[in-house]
Amino acid sequence: MTMLTMMLAAAATTGAVDYSRDDTWLCRPGRNDVCAGDLSMTRIDPDGSSHIVRAPQARPADIDCFYVYPTASLDPGDNSDLIPGDGEKGLTTAQFAPFRSVCRTFAPLYRQVTLTALRKVLVAGTQKRAGDFDLAYGDVVAAWRNYLKRNNGGRPFVLVGHSQGSMLLKRLVAEEIDGKPIQRRMLSAILPGTAILVPLGKGVGGSFKSVPLCLTASQTGCVVTWASYRADTPLVEKALFGRSDEAGMEAGCTNPARLEGGAAVLDPILGFPWWKGGYALYATPKTGWPVKTRFVQMPGLLSGECVTAGAFNYLAIKVAPGRRGGIADTVVGTGSVGDAAFPDWGFHVIDMAVVEGDLLRLVASERTAWRRRTTRR
Repeated sequence: MTMLTMMLAAAATTGAVDYSRDDTWLCRPGRNDVCAGDLSMTRIDPDGSSHIVRAPQARPADIDCFYVYPTASLDPGDNSDLIPGDGEKGLTTAQFAPFRSVCRTFAPLYRQVTLTALRKVLVAGTQKRAGDFDLAYGDVVAAWRNYLKRNNGGRPFVLVGHSQGSMLLKRLVAEEIDGKPIQRRMLSAILPGTAILVPLGKGVGGSFKSVPLCLTASQTGCVVTWASYRADTPLVEKALFGRSDEAGMEAGCTNPARLEGGAAVLDPILGFPWWKGGYALYATPKTGWPVKTRFVQMPGLLSGECVTAGAFNYLAIKVAPGRRGGIADTVVGTGSVGDAAFPDWGFHVIDMAVVEGDLLRLVASERTAWRRRTTRR
């Protein structure tokens, strides 16, 4: 174990993290890191034909994206150390690396509550809270403040999270951005997999005082949020996401493919072959797999619409039938992680993947809207 490794491991439980050090970040602009790898995709059309789609080479430098990855660490303790494992690196590559085509990418390491801790609570079936979320949040807000001081330079920005990452960014928006001058520079906060509460039938109020739900692709200073479940599978009573337990409140749901509301075809970018378990889903494909790239794109495979069912407000995902070759059913079929084995999770594991292409277009649209407004001033 190197001295640096020992120092990072010790920092898991003691002291503040020094985010002025580049090794406390998974992604930063201009580095050869997990956001800089090959993002080529295999496009599989409805007739079963396929071809390779190369990643966009554009690297816009006038807006920033700040990402907090979801629960990914398999470290043995309740909170992770600052040494990224396959989980942190794999999910950051899958969820966030594609954003490099629309913004500069920043992703800090943080001492998150681990999968190990969450599993202990789930197995025990208790209401005990896993790990120290305040420690995790302290790291995220420290990284955010360091980024603002060192790197932002007055640029507009997008916040991107999922699950635990969204939960921590939700708190950051409430405490550091909502109602403050910096809110004017926020293009959007993309926060799937956590409940952003709004009053019933309203678009603002609840979790945030003045940050509304995004209702158009040219709107800025707003939040995009959803929890995804299969449309033709009834939600179980104890489903975990997209629900409100507060009277008069509902979990916000915004469909990234159609923020105005209604059904829309989605643009998924799926890790392949992700269903084989764990974080192999974002690993380099093995010899013999029918798809040779890390990602697969399947036009027309999925569609989605925000719907309400009792206490739940969620993105209902339909999977197109009749895709040739059986790959579609393997990717988002009945054996998908969290959909069949854990019906209370729905499509939580692939909340981001099912709309990844839509999110990239949304950020590009927000950037265009921002540039038009600032040009007119």
